[in-house]
Amino acid sequence: MLCKKGFKDIYDVHFDAVRRYVYYRCGDIETASDVAQDVFMKVWEKRDSLNDSHIKPLLYRMATNYSISQYRKEMSHMNFEQSMKIEHYDDSTPEDEMSFNELKAAYERILKQMTDRQRTVYLMSREKEMKYAEIADRLQISVKAVEKHISAALRLLKTKLNEK
Repeated sequence: MLCKKGFKDIYDVHFDAVRRYVYYRCGDIETASDVAQDVFMKVWEKRDSLNDSHIKPLLYRMATNYSISQYRKEMSHMNFEQSMKIEHYDDSTPEDEMSFNELKAAYERILKQMTDRQRTVYLMSREKEMKYAEIADRLQISVKAVEKHISAALRLLKTKLNEK
């Protein structure tokens, strides 16, 4: 079991080293700081079940896992952005571009029609590619609630886009 003072001592001793370790892996100081902060937040959340004698290897293992997860999210975000760019080919017509822009505008309108929770859960799932369990943990709701919000969002998208 880790008390408040014990956590503060661990934080003071290991935070900079964990951040440097992550920076070495990713090359971005902001990402390194975010990942290190996430690691220590998770340690704080799980403090009741942790033994402070084996904390250092745990911190580095968590930092590695969070770094990989962060990298995957950034890559999926970049891939999504690349896929959304309009490629100008000689065979693309103004009608194609207009259709794409209309569909994109309809999608954005439908997103605005969703409840805040539906929109948040849907975007976390589809754009940030988070797993349902991650979303549930982040929003402090059940996985079943996440499934319900995703289902409702998809139903709304399908209904509204088919009306067009």
